[in-house]
Amino acid sequence: MRRLSRRGFLGLAAGAGAGVIVGAAGWSRLAGASTGRVLASAGPLPKPFGVPLPVPPVARPVRSERGADFYEVEQREGRVEILPGRKTAVWGYDGIFPGPTFAARSGRRTVLQVRNNLTVPTVTHLHGGVTPPESDGYPTDLLLPARCSPGQARQAHSGMTGGHDGRTTVGYRSYEYPLSQQAATLWYHDHRMDFSAPQVWRGLAGFFLIGDQEEDRLPLPGGDRDIPLMLCDRSFEEDGSFRYPDHGHDAFPDGVLGDVQLVNGAPWPVLEVSATRYRFRLLNASNTRRYQLRLEAEKGRRGRFIQIGSDGGLLAAPQPLDTIDMAPGERCDVVIDFAGISVGSRITLRNTAAEGGMRDVMRFHVVRTARDDSRIPARLATSFDKLTPSKGMPVRAFDFRRTNTGEDRQMWTINGQPFSTDTVLASPRLGSVERWRFSSDFHHPVHAHLAQFQVIARGGRPPAPADAGWKDTVDVRPYEVVEVLARFAGYKGRYMLHCHNLEHEDMAMMGNFQVI
Repeated sequence: MRRLSRRGFLGLAAGAGAGVIVGAAGWSRLAGASTGRVLASAGPLPKPFGVPLPVPPVARPVRSERGADFYEVEQREGRVEILPGRKTAVWGYDGIFPGPTFAARSGRRTVLQVRNNLTVPTVTHLHGGVTPPESDGYPTDLLLPARCSPGQARQAHSGMTGGHDGRTTVGYRSYEYPLSQQAATLWYHDHRMDFSAPQVWRGLAGFFLIGDQEEDRLPLPGGDRDIPLMLCDRSFEEDGSFRYPDHGHDAFPDGVLGDVQLVNGAPWPVLEVSATRYRFRLLNASNTRRYQLRLEAEKGRRGRFIQIGSDGGLLAAPQPLDTIDMAPGERCDVVIDFAGISVGSRITLRNTAAEGGMRDVMRFHVVRTARDDSRIPARLATSFDKLTPSKGMPVRAFDFRRTNTGEDRQMWTINGQPFSTDTVLASPRLGSVERWRFSSDFHHPVHAHLAQFQVIARGGRPPAPADAGWKDTVDVRPYEVVEVLARFAGYKGRYMLHCHNLEHEDMAMMGNFQVI
């Protein structure tokens, strides 16, 4: 099939916006399953399935007291072997990529003291956290390097998109997470104004897992058969260093795609498994890349996922899926049952949204039999609160698209406005539920801080299987309207919603809302 140019696609899309109805199959053909532009690596690529899957270490608190755990983590440069035989300089939490996994408990306060020993300012955001505004990781709440001079501090704020009125500290900052929320797979990452994309690309991301008693009672796979999987793509220079465009906003305005698939920081890894059930906590931590995941066994046979959780925690009931769609920022907890698969078999996790070698993600190799006492109960979250629209509920619309902001300059905007720290797009009341409508001209994964939501409609139709459960990020496809019911529980204060295509975020596709 002939590939459409960007100009040609937008011309067709404009026609759709003027009233031409294009079905889901049509959009898949016109827009493609992915977005962004590939940045090719400069050196040779590693062969797939040549390295074992690493699992990030679990962080240990430096001290605990009644009702609280205290952690310390250092942002610093480290040198790690990602490509076999070559070292990559990463900007990592504790100098590793991914950063350490924090295993916290619902209702137990977690205090994370971050020390910045890098050469650039940072901001840490707990993605999916119900967090007070002063610890949420607002993009202008900069943590300056420990060895920062007054002149460097002034320079860090100069020219900042959207203005600057943040809380700035030097050297270290304590983030407090009360964790008044259910068990869920969250993650933490850099959120610095204008620089989230290159700093996450260089390694500033990790898992943050919340457990609770309700999840503990379920006979799901646990221990070494409960494995987080961070999916992301990267490109590399010939010497093994990360490759990222010097002027990414201008050269790659739609987003940067890598040509090396990483899982937990390893290229196309292999995990040896027993013929039992495993729980995998899938996270799309890519800047731009979208995934349509599928399990393929030998001789073309396909496997099946059993989804048990979404961004905000457990589903009410498990759902079987042949494919899983994930946009940047989304999480999906699944169980894969390897029972009945003969020892020696290999099952490949593929991304059917990608092309060429990027269609492979990782491989599972069944190497032994084992006893398995786990099972998947018919009921998961017994306290799942299903939201329904009500008469008089506030309705708000947020349109995500590229806009000409003058002087022939194009920017990614919300409701036609580039981000400003002074502009508030909505003022929901604490404890309320509102109906929010997201529309789009491109692939925009929309993420809301603080608010958890449930998807109630997609393109005027029922939600897709990937929309199940409590969400904080939802994929809005080209010229599509997605409606959600958002609940504002937790705290008053200023929060934000934005596109989680990180290049779009850095190009001002963010907006404030004020919980009152």
